[in-house]
Amino acid sequence: MTEKRPNEMPDVAASQAPQINGTLNWVGMNRIALPLNIQDAHIGVNKVNAFVQTYVNICNPDVKGIHMSRLYLLLSEFSDNQVLSAANLREFLAHMLDSHEDISDQATLNFEFDYVIQRKALKSQFSGWKDYPTEIRATLKDGKVDLELGIHVPYSSTCPCSAALARQLIQQQFSKDFGDKASVTPEEVEAWLRSDKGTFATPHSQRSIAKVWVKLDESVEDFPITDVIGVIEDALQTPVQTAVKREDEQEFARLNGHNLMFCEDAARRVKSALNKNDKIFNDFWLRIEHLESLHAHDAVAIATKGVMNGYEPLLSR
Repeated sequence: MTEKRPNEMPDVAASQAPQINGTLNWVGMNRIALPLNIQDAHIGVNKVNAFVQTYVNICNPDVKGIHMSRLYLLLSEFSDNQVLSAANLREFLAHMLDSHEDISDQATLNFEFDYVIQRKALKSQFSGWKDYPTEIRATLKDGKVDLELGIHVPYSSTCPCSAALARQLIQQQFSKDFGDKASVTPEEVEAWLRSDKGTFATPHSQRSIAKVWVKLDESVEDFPITDVIGVIEDALQTPVQTAVKREDEQEFARLNGHNLMFCEDAARRVKSALNKNDKIFNDFWLRIEHLESLHAHDAVAIATKGVMNGYEPLLSR
């Protein structure tokens, strides 16, 4: 037995037995602030400021605790020297387990950050920066790595029912104003439509959110963050804007008028679009939230891809 030096600092986690022997599913740290460079499959490297959760399990019931400082220093070194990609994240999880030999056989990481990218205006030459709350989850279990990507995409939704009711009121007002005339000229109709009476009633619309989780295929090497955002926004057609001039606002109004959506419509659009990208996403879970302007509550629709042993249709993730 090695004799302990007088000034050697004690290591309680390594030298003491647990008060009660037993295994633990996960032990680690939450909300580690970490700057990262992320490899985006579409735009290349993008810098983010993330909050990280890092955990390993305790599969040896006789071990008192894990080496939290080792996990922290591994993350810090990674942040300083590497770009985060799907490929090297798989390798990093293996390094986490190597640092906990004889203690752990599973590891997991969660990165949470605002992903900021530049988006062009609808019509004008301007552009602006838009943020998308994003998460990356990685788990190493039984020698297999699962990578998941979660993104919140804001958009606008206009209610089809409200639009139909508004059109009825406009039609009724038009009949009231012109019903006693034998004929009406195009100029009179155009003037009426441009007046306040042309918007005698308007449908309600609201900011809405598509919350999507996708499980990445093993062949994916870079994170398809911008690509996933593009798939969702192309499906919905009414993304929230950044820089807006009058021509952009008019185009936004046109897009809303041509894409009337209940939450059920939006969910089916996104589900269909994600199903067409099955070479990148093995599975998906989505939650559509219309933050109602008519009601004091929100309208919600949830869907999954429906694969065996895949995402369950849980209310939240």
